[in-house]
Amino acid sequence: MSKDCLVNIFRRSWVSEMWNNYYILWNYAAVSIADIRYMELGPAEELTYKFPASTFVFTIQGKAYVTINDQKHEVSRFYVLHGGKGSVLHIEAGQSGLNLFYLMYKSSLPSGGRTDLVNMLERTNPFQLSYGFPPNSPVVLYEQVKQIHTLWNQKNPIHHFQAKSLFYPFVEQVSAQIPYAAARYSVTDQVSKVIGIVESSYAEPLTLHVLAERIGSSPRSLSRKFKQATGYSPIDYLIQFRLFKAKEMLLHTDATLDEIAAGIGYPDGYYLGRMFKKHTGVSPLQFKEQTSEPLKWPDLTSTLARNDISSERAGRYVYNDDDNHYQYKRGGSLYMNRQTRTGMLLSILLSLTLLLSACSPGTASNSGGVTAGSKGTSNTSSTVTADSQSSTSEPRIISTVKGDITVPAEPKRIVVDLYLGSLIALGIKPVGTPEMNLKNPYFIKSLEGVENIGEYETISLEKVLELQPDLIVTGDPDLFDSFSKIAPTLVVPYGELKNTHEEIAYFGKALNKEKEAESWLADYDGRIADAKKRVSEAIDADAEVSVMQFYDKAPLAFGDNFGRGGQAVYSALGLNPPVDKKEILMKDQLVEVSSESIPEFAGDYIILTADNLTVEELKSKPVWNSLDAVKNDRVFIWSPDRSWYFDPIATLDQTEELAAWFTKKADQK
Repeated sequence: MSKDCLVNIFRRSWVSEMWNNYYILWNYAAVSIADIRYMELGPAEELTYKFPASTFVFTIQGKAYVTINDQKHEVSRFYVLHGGKGSVLHIEAGQSGLNLFYLMYKSSLPSGGRTDLVNMLERTNPFQLSYGFPPNSPVVLYEQVKQIHTLWNQKNPIHHFQAKSLFYPFVEQVSAQIPYAAARYSVTDQVSKVIGIVESSYAEPLTLHVLAERIGSSPRSLSRKFKQATGYSPIDYLIQFRLFKAKEMLLHTDATLDEIAAGIGYPDGYYLGRMFKKHTGVSPLQFKEQTSEPLKWPDLTSTLARNDISSERAGRYVYNDDDNHYQYKRGGSLYMNRQTRTGMLLSILLSLTLLLSACSPGTASNSGGVTAGSKGTSNTSSTVTADSQSSTSEPRIISTVKGDITVPAEPKRIVVDLYLGSLIALGIKPVGTPEMNLKNPYFIKSLEGVENIGEYETISLEKVLELQPDLIVTGDPDLFDSFSKIAPTLVVPYGELKNTHEEIAYFGKALNKEKEAESWLADYDGRIADAKKRVSEAIDADAEVSVMQFYDKAPLAFGDNFGRGGQAVYSALGLNPPVDKKEILMKDQLVEVSSESIPEFAGDYIILTADNLTVEELKSKPVWNSLDAVKNDRVFIWSPDRSWYFDPIATLDQTEELAAWFTKKADQK
């Protein structure tokens, strides 16, 4: 007999015993009705209520999303639910409202009773079970419940006794359908468990393997069932929930992106920013500025569209321990419209600056924004190296995703975010850049006097305005509307320039530094060619090289355009990623790797980003110590402050650093 057959026989036997115990306990228990109520919820109304006793809920009209103890149900018309004492019920009514009955009851076993019943109750307590399903005979149940409710409201002992006598047939009707409902909803139960794990443990390094292991399933089976039930993969659901938590923290706290990332299970703020933009279409900063409504986490467990149910309600509900009351607390106007606030402040600052400019020798620019007065210009003329003269002193028209932009002939006060390295390579020192750029170890000496304009995703427009730039260069199209009110803004979305050559050549032309661009690229090409030659002599042509970041439970693997040395390894040196993972790495650029999958992503050589870790320490780590690269000391470890950067200057220095390491490893053979 096969193992699966034995498992199925055991499962059927266990289920049969459970329902046998269910009826035995109902038969021996002393049951009394605590209360019978009828309630009507209005359109889009919500209710959270803690059951004071074991409770049946029977809905008869309307639609709603209902949760009992993290079990989610999509309710339409007739639906039976049950929860034990202390269970928490949450209802989100549809636009047609929801009408329902509560049937509350108390149960107890006879005092000094049989120990077998006590043991049975510990194993299977029917009075504490949580479940819900659409009944097969809704009209029969409706007539029973309506009659029970009518008798109970008579407030007469004999009528209460009659109500109790009718309660048992109702329980019998419901109980007879539970096993069939359980069979129909077994997949939903697994999905609900996964959703519960995600929503309670989202900050942990969860992977598909981890989720499957926790519910006793295989990754493939879980993925298939979850997708069938919700339309999402488990990892997609995890991503969406993490981003929802990030949105909450963006709106309600002043946490930095790095702090938010650490709180939701992401490696750093940069990765969070990329994921946020990829999945929401806007940057975290734009979301924070434009969102004024309170957030509501949508229910993704149903494949049915929420035609009647609003997913954007602003209500907030709390429950208390009073048996007969619930509290409703509406959000109201708790949140300012951040876009309005920022726009208003920016307009005021612009007006004041224009007023001050009118009182100074400087003049306002007609190409967007404000030009500095003569005093400011003379003080900062050294921010641009002037060892070569432009072939033309005329402004240039540059085509961008935001239309044609007029770039000054010789911009003197540039604010730049993503493309700082290219400007430094061309001999241009900006007046302002994000904080992370100021920590770049590859050209930190060139940044003396450059002002901090905030983090990438929370750039201070007030600071940018204060610097009085005559040109702004950004990789974020979402910032164009704000930046262009301050100065002409050159937008080049990240990824539009595919390599170092394209990037340097583009900015050389845009900023009238074409000769500088040609000279820098000639030096770059020569040094890269030398590095490639040294590496080709040091390792086999078909050697596989992995670019990874170390985390105990879920390390990361990178492609050729996400930093951590990827640009240097795959683009500059032209080395091979693990062949079986090349497609996913180059498509996704960053892949979260489960512990058991580390060998699949590990090449003959590993370029590893890690904090305070040595190769010898790596040899003591489970899974890692089984890798050939680790056992043979073919792991290059560097800290995040060196591997994170991927501008042209950083890529060149990283390439030469890695070439020297590969050569050293070859010499040690």
